[in-house]
Amino acid sequence: MKSFDDLLTSRQGPWIAGGVIGLVAVALAYLGNPGNMGFCVACFTRDIAGALKFHNAPVVQYIRPEITGFILGSFLSAFLFREYSPRGGSSPLVRFGLGVFAMLGALVFLGCPWRAYLRVAGGDWNALYGVAGLVVGVLIGIMFLVKGFSLGAAHKNPKFAGLIMPVIAVALLAFLFIKPSFIAFSEKGPGSQHAPALIALAVGLLVGWLAQRTRFCTVGAIRDVFLMRDFYLFKGILAFIIVAFGANYALGLFKPGFESQPVAHSDQLWNFLGMVLSGLAFTLAGGCPGRQLIMAGEGDSDSGVFVLGMLVGAAIAHNFGAASSGAGIGALGAHVTIIGLVFCLCVGFFSRQKI
Repeated sequence: MKSFDDLLTSRQGPWIAGGVIGLVAVALAYLGNPGNMGFCVACFTRDIAGALKFHNAPVVQYIRPEITGFILGSFLSAFLFREYSPRGGSSPLVRFGLGVFAMLGALVFLGCPWRAYLRVAGGDWNALYGVAGLVVGVLIGIMFLVKGFSLGAAHKNPKFAGLIMPVIAVALLAFLFIKPSFIAFSEKGPGSQHAPALIALAVGLLVGWLAQRTRFCTVGAIRDVFLMRDFYLFKGILAFIIVAFGANYALGLFKPGFESQPVAHSDQLWNFLGMVLSGLAFTLAGGCPGRQLIMAGEGDSDSGVFVLGMLVGAAIAHNFGAASSGAGIGALGAHVTIIGLVFCLCVGFFSRQKI
């Protein structure tokens, strides 16, 4: 009889991971996280940037234990199953830039791919434009992949190098529970809305483990369908949305419509284009933001650099008025989206290798 881990690493693994992640995401929203935001790697990274005072937007400052849980759960899983593999050196500055612009696009839309699907499962039809933009961004990325796009090979790193992101995650947890004076916490707004910290941490550890074992990725799933006609990862997206919809409906959280959706706006052009930018950046970097955190936990320093780029992107978005709000896009939201698209297109064009 197969062990549970054998089942997770089989062709059925994404069904299980996607279903569980969709269920616990809705549970976290029910327990206090912002609406349709049980998980949002972009929004949660932005909140951490605020807590560290990289930006001073008072309504989005909180150290989200889910993010630390993703990293530490992945690290523990990779270590226990002998998949801990410190590596890096594949165009780190380019990956940092991709992380910056992936975050800027996500904050124009107001959500990462995980949250885009959660918003759809909660009845926020504005997110359909974001999902469409995500698919278009991935398709543009696939065009570059077919033409030989590559950021170069990663190389084996010393064992210690792979510990940097897990150590950062532990430090963030210490800041969350000790609450030193140099860490900011929102008293109102989305940053003040959160599930109990220990529950959120436990859920993050669970998701980190499941995603590491199954390679769950909300961008890689779309890429593989169009590039290789492989639906292995796409099963996870289907399970994620279906289970999240069922849980929202059962808990009375399903509220269909375009107006008055939590932490969302209805400027559909920029919902679409923001996620075109993010989808393209994630595809060129090799995975969605959740997948980047998981790989960082496994010891991939290139993914760690991408995550740090996202952290800086969040600071830029709020310090320079590029982040959206429920009222619409920020004053510089359109500008950073266009600049980001130009940057990503240049990366894709000039990183083609002879094939």
